[in-house]
Amino acid sequence: MHPFTYARAADTREALDAGRRGGRYIAGGTTLVDLMRETVERPETLVDISVLPLREITVTKSGGLRIGALVSMAEAAAHRGVRALYPVISQALELSASAQLRNMATIGGNIMQRTRCTYFRDVTADCNKREPGSGCAAREGFNRSHAILGTSDQCVATHPSDLAVALAALDATVHLRGPDGERTLPFADFLLKPGSTPNREQDLRRGELITDVEIPAHPRPLKSGYLKVRDRQSYEFALTSAAVALHIRGGVIREAKVAAGGVGTVPWKLPAVERALIGERPSGRLWAEAAGHAADGARPLTHNGFKAELLKRTVERQLSTVGGTI
Repeated sequence: MHPFTYARAADTREALDAGRRGGRYIAGGTTLVDLMRETVERPETLVDISVLPLREITVTKSGGLRIGALVSMAEAAAHRGVRALYPVISQALELSASAQLRNMATIGGNIMQRTRCTYFRDVTADCNKREPGSGCAAREGFNRSHAILGTSDQCVATHPSDLAVALAALDATVHLRGPDGERTLPFADFLLKPGSTPNREQDLRRGELITDVEIPAHPRPLKSGYLKVRDRQSYEFALTSAAVALHIRGGVIREAKVAAGGVGTVPWKLPAVERALIGERPSGRLWAEAAGHAADGARPLTHNGFKAELLKRTVERQLSTVGGTI
């Protein structure tokens, strides 16, 4: 680990001032500290923001949710409002990591976490995300766990967050505060596909803080859930995953929200699957036909071609679990 300076922000203004000067924010620290140990990240200054008042979970009057950036994963997963309104969020959080990590890691840190690509974390390997212009060792290396959607010639690393898949499905927004004031971004615009700049992963300006994440109200009744497929049952990242939320009224699907994880460079929204569901009656045949669109546009690599079919099966299974049949 390289030497660094540590400072603890007493309030938001102090944190923003330090961030504007180039300080890196830290709260739970479960990702950044790991990367510092591996010398992947080498910040000169860490700014501890753990005392900032960003720990509230609020159910809005319209029936949506606002979750503070410093709420722990464990707190969010156990919150009565989260579990009642959006089980998909609780399930995604509970499947994300060990209990110890969920107690430490924050909501803001979870969506900011960097890829688990082994080449990114190996400082001897070529990685455009870590060192722009150096190349992408994963493209010609062992790439079984890598992305098949949203890739570029520069990067094929998957985004690791389970929570982010649920937030993408539910059309969440991210609230930010920085030296220039406050702004709000659709979650789909907050996380960036690699394109030609894979080192730029979020649409964050210098010194900006995530203050909270907002999930809008959706029509009720709403059934939702998260399915994660992985090589082992615990403490493992997804090969594929599916977040599904369905509003079914009068025996007909009125609204469908579907996103996938483990397969994209960002959490991957599945609009073709959603369109195939809306206006239809739940049935096994519908789930299979809609899920057939889950891998549209996929570009498999040498070792991960199996993910396209696995993704379709994952989405079909979760549609059936959430939607049932009539």
